[in-house]
Amino acid sequence: MSNNQNSLEVATLGGGCFWCLEAVYVELRGVEKVVSGYAGGHVKNPTYREVCSGSTGHAEVVQVTFDPAVISYADILRVFFTIHDPTTLNRQGADVGTQYRSIILYHDEAQKQTAIEVMQEVTAQRIWQNPLVTELAPLDVFYPAEEYHQNYFARNPMQPYCQVVIAPKVAKFRKQYFDRLRR
Repeated sequence: MSNNQNSLEVATLGGGCFWCLEAVYVELRGVEKVVSGYAGGHVKNPTYREVCSGSTGHAEVVQVTFDPAVISYADILRVFFTIHDPTTLNRQGADVGTQYRSIILYHDEAQKQTAIEVMQEVTAQRIWQNPLVTELAPLDVFYPAEEYHQNYFARNPMQPYCQVVIAPKVAKFRKQYFDRLRR
């Protein structure tokens, strides 16, 4: 773990339910913190209920604080493109609505450029059969989700959604990125 907070960077990503993304990123070496929340909308301080209604314009996102000396922003994005389906507009599996859209909210021009390059790489590698529909937008405001959403999978592993939806994603991730997991 890095003690120098100034060396840390933040990525803001949405790829369906934020519980799924958080469950994966917390296991990645170089990730210092993951916070579930909302971004990309037009309502101040939205609640989970409001975001789920689809009327606020927000996406469920995670903010991933990471040490770029251990894992690059590009690698954070490469993981992102393998743990959700970036080819389905406003949906992930049974979760449907604009709040579940695939979105990268960049913090600066360097992140925007890296995101463009990684999206081109993912497209060229034909990781997905269909074209990417991932939205690329500047981050305006990030609102942390309610406390009960934080560390959701770790705190509720036996909950049916966690068993059926999140656990298989985490298992696939662990297999694919075994060499990058925290020890």
